[in-house]
Amino acid sequence: MNYDSLIQGIFEESISTLKHCKTKLIGDIKEAAAAVTGALKSGGKLLVAGCGGSAADAQHMAAEIVVRFEKERNPLPAIALTTDSSVITAASNDYSFDKVFSKQIEALGNEDDILLLITTSGKSESIINAALAASKKGIKVVTLTGKDGGKIKDISDISIIIPSGSTARIQEAHSVIIHIICKIIEEELT
Repeated sequence: MNYDSLIQGIFEESISTLKHCKTKLIGDIKEAAAAVTGALKSGGKLLVAGCGGSAADAQHMAAEIVVRFEKERNPLPAIALTTDSSVITAASNDYSFDKVFSKQIEALGNEDDILLLITTSGKSESIINAALAASKKGIKVVTLTGKDGGKIKDISDISIIIPSGSTARIQEAHSVIIHIICKIIEEELT
């Protein structure tokens, strides 16, 4: 079987999604980057969470902030709430999976921090509960989501919604936006 047209179609769909983001989401991306940068400048930390592929994106972003993105600089405080298997399994076992991030926010979050949530659908209960827990503590909530934004868009301070119904295309755009935010943070803080 010749997969040329399949491969080309996926590239075209991805390029089309990214072009839309480039023209329609610049303001939202700048606002999110400014909020994260502001929290880091004021001594807060970045808390990041997501489920599945978005959990990998959360870990990726935290690594770029703590270690470095493109510039040599001092480490910045970021925690991926997706990485502590003992906390995640204890919260899941003792409460429910819906509480895996909110419990960590209750324990680790401070008013000067910022929470970045990554969800392709905007409907994950664990992500929604994280946003609610952050709001109770006065922590600003930024979300990267897709499709119609789901319920999370209504409880976020800043929401970047990728206009696609394809999880893969949403995740690709999230990756680019994460890199843009990391680049802006390094420009502002080095």
